[in-house]
Amino acid sequence: MEINHRKEENKGAFIATENGAKAGEMTYSKAGDTLIIIDHTEVDPAFGGQGVGKKMVLSAVDFARENNIKILPLCPFAKAAFDKDATIQDVL
Repeated sequence: MEINHRKEENKGAFIATENGAKAGEMTYSKAGDTLIIIDHTEVDPAFGGQGVGKKMVLSAVDFARENNIKILPLCPFAKAAFDKDATIQDVL
């Protein structure tokens, strides 16, 4: 599983692929220079149960830590992932 980060001017996405097939995508919007808002997470049903969503959340956490920014998880999936894992809550 590979997670790629696509950045645009005020938006971005973490895209999961496996053997060239898109497994999932998690999108965010920038809110200034120090905050991103995760607004949507989607996983292809063919990849369900493989932890694709969690891997994308962890990629966003790594990005936030590397760039000294915070995350506001508005997406219900991302919010649940943060609620369940205290080790990643430092970026909230």
